[in-house]
Amino acid sequence: MFSLIGIIIFGLIVGIVAKLLMPGNDPGGFFMTAIIGIVGSLIGGFLGRMLGLYREGDPAGFIMSVIGAMVLLYVYHLVVKRTA
Repeated sequence: MFSLIGIIIFGLIVGIVAKLLMPGNDPGGFFMTAIIGIVGSLIGGFLGRMLGLYREGDPAGFIMSVIGAMVLLYVYHLVVKRTA
């Protein structure tokens, strides 16, 4: 089981990778990247394990985490554009 610091570091890495794969103007900065990465990795990882695509600790978990963060980043872009 990951520690809280491990989850934050993993989420930050996932958030950075997702942001690099989806370039654009992100008003959130470093803090929002970390939050999107953490939440996206939790959602993507949970869905991947729930669907039986991989088990906990498999390398595919990182890919699903990045996909989850990218989806969350896309939704974030839509919400920010709508309110701006």
